[in-house]
Amino acid sequence: MEIANKSTVSEFVLLGLSNSWELQMFFFMVFSLFYVATMVGNSLIVITVIADAHLHSPMYFLLANLSIIDMSLASFATPKMITDYLTGHKTISFDGCITQIFFLHLFTGAEIILLMAMSFDRYIAICKPLHYASIISPWVCVALVVASWVVGIMHSMSQVIFALTLPFCGPNQVDSFFCDLPVVFQLACVDTYVLGLFMISTSGIIALFCFILLFNSYVIVLVTIKHYSSQGGSSKALSTCTAHFIVVFMFFGPCIFIYMWPQSSFLIEKILSVFYTIFTPILNPVIYTLRNQEVKTAMRKLKNRFLNSRKTIPSHYF
Repeated sequence: MEIANKSTVSEFVLLGLSNSWELQMFFFMVFSLFYVATMVGNSLIVITVIADAHLHSPMYFLLANLSIIDMSLASFATPKMITDYLTGHKTISFDGCITQIFFLHLFTGAEIILLMAMSFDRYIAICKPLHYASIISPWVCVALVVASWVVGIMHSMSQVIFALTLPFCGPNQVDSFFCDLPVVFQLACVDTYVLGLFMISTSGIIALFCFILLFNSYVIVLVTIKHYSSQGGSSKALSTCTAHFIVVFMFFGPCIFIYMWPQSSFLIEKILSVFYTIFTPILNPVIYTLRNQEVKTAMRKLKNRFLNSRKTIPSHYF
């Protein structure tokens, strides 16, 4: 922390996605709609899974936890960006910047492990169905979720510790709409090229390794589905795995590019950052509700139960 105390920068300026007022208003409307849709959609998934006994299974337990992480990932920077477009106040304190780095890597790290857990769940369900109940027990599901958060915390702490050792004494303009190491570490007053490149690229290598594991598992699952395609239920399994892989690809693709090549164009990094912080969190409710008949049926039951309960409340309560 001795090095960190040499920092004289007390705040950073977030340059955002564009200097154009027209584009800023466009981003304000689009991102506001996406954020509200993300929070409402993922909240509905969590409430539906809790309320419907038919969804009390490992796959939907993990799905509900994925929704919680997606809501968290969408909230660590997007609300500030939206309010900044209205107020024109685009600064963030040094502590606030470090906090954003912490939560970004916490939620992304947790989501990576949880996506791997969901892949493992589908692999056992399709490739080893007779052993599914004994392998994917409720305690195993809880352990997988806890492990995802523990890994996320450990990963985020390593990134924050590295950021705190950097001295910031001059430039304070962050060419993004939130703080992250690939852009922040380039503002440090020392030559951090080798060490910074190593720390950041390590995140990209880990993400790439996890993606390869996930890709291989889904290939095995799809081959198994094709092998048993003559049996019933294969189309449902194929639909589920396809939905999972779309989410995985949309989440891992931008992360791998940004952290494997941290010196690439800031414009490309901005576009990809929007994907995994704003667009990907809404994919969860969109893909799983539109492609999953069980979730849609459960949501209809929940809506009917809510409407019927309102009809039974005496009128003098209103």
